[in-house]
Amino acid sequence: MRIAIDAMGGDFAPKAIVEGAVMAAKEWQDIEIILVGDKVQIEAFMPVKPANITIHHTDDVIEAEDEPVKAVRRKKNASMVVAGRLVKEKQADAMISAGNSGALMATGLLIVGRIAGIERPAFAPMIPTIQGTGHGVLCLDLGANMDASAENLLQYAIMGSVYRKTVDGIANPRVGLLNVGVETIKGNELVRAAFPLLSEAPINFIGNVEALDVLNGKCDILVCDGFVGNIMLKSLEGAISVIFAELRTEMTSSFLAKMAGLILKPGLRRLKRKADSSEYGGAGMLGVDGLVIKCHGASNATAVRSSVRLARHALKNNLVQAISTEISNGK
Repeated sequence: MRIAIDAMGGDFAPKAIVEGAVMAAKEWQDIEIILVGDKVQIEAFMPVKPANITIHHTDDVIEAEDEPVKAVRRKKNASMVVAGRLVKEKQADAMISAGNSGALMATGLLIVGRIAGIERPAFAPMIPTIQGTGHGVLCLDLGANMDASAENLLQYAIMGSVYRKTVDGIANPRVGLLNVGVETIKGNELVRAAFPLLSEAPINFIGNVEALDVLNGKCDILVCDGFVGNIMLKSLEGAISVIFAELRTEMTSSFLAKMAGLILKPGLRRLKRKADSSEYGGAGMLGVDGLVIKCHGASNATAVRSSVRLARHALKNNLVQAISTEISNGK
């Protein structure tokens, strides 16, 4: 399995990307990692190169402020574009990037290409739940498309179901539709139109799910448009960050608080690990004809390593082929 990693994309690139790639290469000897980017910068953070890492030198980068489609078309030697081309040309089996989300979406569409029958690919990250690592809710779309049709939501639900069956081994994954209430009459025009389509689809549709139930693990797949989904994701990330920051402040505010903090520290560490998205890896771009994984822009080495683990597992279970077959059979 060959996994191309955009070494220059992300807030902490190339350092965090290279360190995460080295962690993964040492842990899984059955993969080959191709670091795409400036060779000099990459080698500066990798004094000893594992045998299963190679460097594909390229000297251009897509920046965060670049207009996505123009950048992908004009910067043909950018690390993200080159990684996508390696997948398209079968020189790599998957690609990972923490770079510009819009540009990665454009790379998936323009360079890698869509699976036949898929109208719009979707970003599908795993949101942590109280059940901890290994569970979670696969949410799609969380930012690839700001607008969607009811038919798009149906395809998201089907792709998400295939993912959880194929990658996570869930025999009959529960699909929920993100809404403002559980009643069938609730919601805007989009979700009301999508509800009957999901009800009639060959999936385990459990109905509407409210945002307050997402972290409780009420469903295995949560379907929504990218605008709503991205707001939900960032709201959850912000709330979790604030809660832990406030807990840290309160538990150092006095001697008694510090003593209580020492007692609670093991439990809080377990709780923080459950909520740590870096343990889950990136978001698969479901619907493109190759495995493309988007890491958070602020990914650290652990998040990169987890994304490699995700790519490895998805490749072992032929996720892209499974989605293609399901979409073809549904025509």
